[in-house]
Amino acid sequence: MDNASNLSTAESGGAIETRGIEPVPDHERHGRVRELIPTWVAANISVLLLTMGAALVVFNELNFWQVLIVAACAALASFGMVGVLSVSGKWGGAPGAMLSRATFGVRGNLFPGAILWVARFGWETINAVTGAYAVLTVLDLLLGVKSNTALIVITLFAFVACTFLVSGMGRKALNVCNKWSTYLFGVFSVLVLGYLIANIKWDEVFSKPAGTTAMMIAGIGTIAAGGISWVPTGPDFARYLPHAASGKKIVTATVSGAGVVMVPMVLMGAVMAVATPGLADAPDPVSFLGDILPTWLAVPYLITAIVGMLLINSLSMYSAGFTAQTMGVKLPRAMAVSINAIISLVGGLLLMLVAKSFLSSFITFLILLAVSFSAWIGVYTVDMARRKARAVRYDAEALMDTGRTSRYWYVGGFCWQAMTAWTVALAAGICFTKCDWFTGPLASTFVGKYGLGWAATIAISALIMAVLPVPREVAAADAAGAAAGDEERVKVGA
Repeated sequence: MDNASNLSTAESGGAIETRGIEPVPDHERHGRVRELIPTWVAANISVLLLTMGAALVVFNELNFWQVLIVAACAALASFGMVGVLSVSGKWGGAPGAMLSRATFGVRGNLFPGAILWVARFGWETINAVTGAYAVLTVLDLLLGVKSNTALIVITLFAFVACTFLVSGMGRKALNVCNKWSTYLFGVFSVLVLGYLIANIKWDEVFSKPAGTTAMMIAGIGTIAAGGISWVPTGPDFARYLPHAASGKKIVTATVSGAGVVMVPMVLMGAVMAVATPGLADAPDPVSFLGDILPTWLAVPYLITAIVGMLLINSLSMYSAGFTAQTMGVKLPRAMAVSINAIISLVGGLLLMLVAKSFLSSFITFLILLAVSFSAWIGVYTVDMARRKARAVRYDAEALMDTGRTSRYWYVGGFCWQAMTAWTVALAAGICFTKCDWFTGPLASTFVGKYGLGWAATIAISALIMAVLPVPREVAAADAAGAAAGDEERVKVGA
């Protein structure tokens, strides 16, 4: 049995978390549902939402009320899924990447896990670049220091290094940071909103004609993509909750925490775009704030946003370390996280120094991100529903066992039903996708035109998983017998 016994089996009482991917025992489940609210507030403190809101006006040609509907629907849909699947973290006390072994098999889980891990590299790179641009903008506004190659390298390195240090501190430290960043961001967001109310020409905002329904639906997918990327990691932040924690309250806390930030920030971006139509075409996603807001407000707001983006990346790296360990990387979580930090640094330099357009690269990334995560979501959701209906708990020992004795060995380490549903849905989702990098053969269909590839991917994977025979988990006695038989055959063959 390969049970990662070298990892710590208890969470440190201090600020540094030493627990790895192993399930949290019941006696250590002291978390509270309300702690999820600042977690998901912090996960959305990003000026990228302003840029995305502006894009809804400039590119999708939506008016104020349509942007409001898009933002609300995107928050509800994406973080509703995050909340629902987070409940499995309470059930199993383990990270989402770990619980996914029970769905795909201990070997099968490596395939969706690899894609999720690579996608998270991209998300962390985007956030690191945005944070670095924010630092550069603050230096320009305060000191008149203009960006150059050397300064870009130093700024990006400093941001990634700070992210690594904060993520290594673990859940307790992140909860404290999230709480205070929420307060600070809320105060400065109210100030920005007040400034906009007093200075924006609201007759121009409300006189803008409505866009098409197709662009509204496509906009929901674009805004929701960020939330969808958090779905597999939702259980990571609910694993310290006791079994008695209310599932409905988990969903409510998740949606409300995200929505209270997403909706107003997307709206503010839309309002700014009406006043400054070139906003969405800016060379970077941050510098426009220096043009729209006075320095006395832009600087503290950007500093708050820098802290927020640092926390977003810390949360992402926190979960990415679990994903790496689940995939068999034989390193402590802190070392596994360092891999993400290095890749974020290299990818960030390419995006800041080589890529011609940040926004086009970002939108393309969001589209591909949503599809790659959606195939996993559909399969995992059906598996969760079956476990709830049959009152079948996750087996902590079997989750840690990557050998033939594992209850989740299925057939050769693969759950063929889950793998089939995931593979077919992922291929279909790519076929429906249209972005700057390529156009799928089904992109001209209704689903493709309306940007619903991510939704179709979820539906296809869930439907296939539901109609295929229910996977049979290997009983402990059967698994032990199979392993013993294999060993005997090896001896006879020798």
